[in-house]
Amino acid sequence: MINAEGVYKAAPVWYLLCMITTKPDSAEESAPRWQLSSVFSSFYSDSSGGEDAFSAALARMAELLAALDSACTGAPAPDDAGKTAAWFSGWYAVYDEYRTLAETTESYAYAAYSVNTGSAAALSALSQAEAARQPYSGIFARLLEAVAAREPVLTALSGPGGPLAEYAGWLEELFFLRKKQMSPAEEDLAAELARFGAEAWSRLQDRLTASAVCCWDKTTGEQKTLVELRALAYSPDREVRKKAFACELECCRQAAEPVAAALRAVKGVSACLDRRRNWSGFSGSGLSAGCPPLEKAAWQGKISSAALDALLSAMEDAVPFFARYLKKKAGILGTEKCAFFDLFAPLPASFSGRRWSWAETQDYVTECFASFSDEMADFAHHAFTSGWIDAEMRPGKIGGAYMTAFPLAGESRVMCNFDGTFNSVMTVAHELGHAWHFEVMKDLPAFRRDVPMTLAETASIFAETLVFRRSLQTCAGEERLARLEGHLQDGCQTLCDILSRFYFEKAAFAAAENGSPSADDFCAWMAEAQKKAYGGALDEQALHPYMWLVKCHYYSADLAFYNFPYAFGQLFALALFSRFQEEGKSFAPVYKNLLRMTGSQNAGQIAALAGFRLEDPEFWRRGTDVFRQEADGWERLFQKKEKTDIL
Repeated sequence: MINAEGVYKAAPVWYLLCMITTKPDSAEESAPRWQLSSVFSSFYSDSSGGEDAFSAALARMAELLAALDSACTGAPAPDDAGKTAAWFSGWYAVYDEYRTLAETTESYAYAAYSVNTGSAAALSALSQAEAARQPYSGIFARLLEAVAAREPVLTALSGPGGPLAEYAGWLEELFFLRKKQMSPAEEDLAAELARFGAEAWSRLQDRLTASAVCCWDKTTGEQKTLVELRALAYSPDREVRKKAFACELECCRQAAEPVAAALRAVKGVSACLDRRRNWSGFSGSGLSAGCPPLEKAAWQGKISSAALDALLSAMEDAVPFFARYLKKKAGILGTEKCAFFDLFAPLPASFSGRRWSWAETQDYVTECFASFSDEMADFAHHAFTSGWIDAEMRPGKIGGAYMTAFPLAGESRVMCNFDGTFNSVMTVAHELGHAWHFEVMKDLPAFRRDVPMTLAETASIFAETLVFRRSLQTCAGEERLARLEGHLQDGCQTLCDILSRFYFEKAAFAAAENGSPSADDFCAWMAEAQKKAYGGALDEQALHPYMWLVKCHYYSADLAFYNFPYAFGQLFALALFSRFQEEGKSFAPVYKNLLRMTGSQNAGQIAALAGFRLEDPEFWRRGTDVFRQEADGWERLFQKKEKTDIL
């Protein structure tokens, strides 16, 4: 995607919210590893000593950047319409090829690195890919200057019926971006320094959290990684959850100082550059007001401040009924208040649900997709059977899950950590939803493949909703209770925990340029954010003050506030699903076209295609009401179960 400075960020950004995984007993053995050979064969020269395709792509990127640089100095006179049209079309063709190669090379290198963070070859390849795109920032800044200098004639040429009409929306974005740029020389310097600054700090957080271990059993010497410890939040045994939580906090404490340094650096760089690029923040009294990086994040999400405030307001309005749900859950678990390590706790053992094999997961997800669209189901089957998914849990592999795309190959890949739970099945569906989104857009030119963060999460959450809602049709009693509980857990995360992350990030940015916040400061802000966002429903002696350390979303200088898009995607996907329920499979082509347009229109325009208005708080509340109704149904089912047990 293009960030708010016009710089392409090729590393994957479509991460899954709060992916917590457990170590499976038998499901792991059959979980697959992906293959990347259809994208590039390797990072090295081939056996004949020739240059491999990955290195050749990097070399071609250098040639294309030189051509783009020449286009900056070879621009025609600002009032020469004929030559300006030819000039623009010429450099755009070069730009499109460059973008395709940049996306593919960096995504390929990151994919290899993320499943083996200890690989020197993968890290070297990632560094090479980042270095290859480094000159782009300054060159693109100069192109923006040339484009802006020709705004009147380009506006005329891109009018209805004009030779550049298809670029009209993108040109408007370019004119706006020019106003949010430093000088070309400064942009070039910022991009070069990023490799040794914010991006290096981000990789440090990746490496420290991926390699953190704690002694689990002193007798046997067994150790568990931070990912495995976080996974045990799903254990039905509260003592196991409590022990894992204590070990997790100890791992976090040991890594706190270097990771706090990483967070300070990333937020400081982001705040500094945003200020120099003229992001001033929204005015007004809403939650979106006063934070320059949030203005940039909203622009990246193609959402207005009014729509963002309406969304955040609906999220805050949802806090009381989630607090009521958590209070009821605490009682079921036999405690006065839920500790943070109780948030993902299954209900008593008879409700916990069965384990899923990888084969069952493939069949079930494909079947659920088929209930909506045969085309989407065929795509999922292809992804499952073509080595596109890396689901095996193993040391050195990062936690969480993501989808990444390789436009040069016309393919995508899904990384997850499959554990045999229904939550893990939902994760697979979520990431395949992202992959399907790319599939329907892959033939579009680069400028129309830039999907905003808000709409990027819609496709994934719609896909997992297909799985969840279909599961409710085929289960009853205790299993239905478990399904509803799982979805309420997800909703609590998507609305309450995301709200806490939003509060925390605003506090972190407020301090970014005005001081040097410590790890203790970050912990204090996170604890306060959790108290507020969970409505006081959590045990204040058992909060998770280190959530800032374990969440990768905070460590991108280009993508601040990567939190509210999940709430947007959740509630927008529920609205789209309601249309599917009303219209059946005839809605599938409408949905596919909507996804295809997500890089061409802003979020408000996309919502309008589906008949929605994002600035209306009631639109968002209709989505939160779904969880309110599910909470009511969950409570009624549990009361019925209690009465049955008594009888």
